[in-house]
Amino acid sequence: MTGAVDLSVLKERADAARNRPATPQAPRPPAGNDGAGTAAAVPAVVEVTEATFEAEVIARSDQVLVLVDLWATWCEPCKQLSPLLERLAEEASGQWILATIDIDANPRIAQAFGVQSVPTVVAIAQGQPVAAFQGVQPAAQITAWVDEILAKVGDRLTGLPAAEGAEVPDPVDPRMAEAESKLDEGDFDGALAAYQALAQAEPGNVEAASAARNIEFVIRAQAADPSVVDTAAPDDIEGQFAAADVLLLNQRPDDAFDRLIALVRATSGDDRSAVRTRLLSLFELFDPSEPFVVAARRKLASALY
Repeated sequence: MTGAVDLSVLKERADAARNRPATPQAPRPPAGNDGAGTAAAVPAVVEVTEATFEAEVIARSDQVLVLVDLWATWCEPCKQLSPLLERLAEEASGQWILATIDIDANPRIAQAFGVQSVPTVVAIAQGQPVAAFQGVQPAAQITAWVDEILAKVGDRLTGLPAAEGAEVPDPVDPRMAEAESKLDEGDFDGALAAYQALAQAEPGNVEAASAARNIEFVIRAQAADPSVVDTAAPDDIEGQFAAADVLLLNQRPDDAFDRLIALVRATSGDDRSAVRTRLLSLFELFDPSEPFVVAARRKLASALY
């Protein structure tokens, strides 16, 4: 899928936003390193065992904040939290790293932390636990929690070593960072406005324009009644548009496109032109090489000519 924002990720964020209070995300401080996460010699996520715990967690926490994710293979909530933590660690640009520990394979570590339930996440700085939480938490809340810890201990950490020969990454555009922050908070309207403003200020910024299109689509699709998929009359153009949005948002692009292509065949004049325009706008949400987009474009051409 093209653009800065994946539709499936947007849907997950929208669903999560409806089930959590808005939590402002604090700005991320330098936290003891230069922020050049892509240039760091240490990976953002490391699997830790009892044999490597001393080096990867205790010693490493003198350089950078280490979040220890204590999980188990049988733990269903862990399957939600661990991927989220891994994504946040990758996005943190070396300001903190994630150490994942299977408590069944490493029972002495679990015992040392006094783990009573999983998932449990413990923040380690300078060899000492400084904060912890249990259970699944939304991304914005985790980020705010980490930022609060970094504000207290970040200036005491030495920072990660740079990888040999690594290039210094381009600085993050604060306008893009602001838009992404609003997405993390579930503020889709604010994120849309931020991306649109950036796209207008920089007409060549393909990433911002694509992200704005994707978010605008998700806002529209979220507003549609899911039952329209079953209730829209075959000749109800607006109803069919809404149904296609719902199908597309729920990862059913073939069904969404086929529905609108059938509508192209059943209409003429301005109505057919409107349906064609809607289809083309939906195609722009995806990489043009996606097989379902290629197939839909072929079907559309056949329906038109």
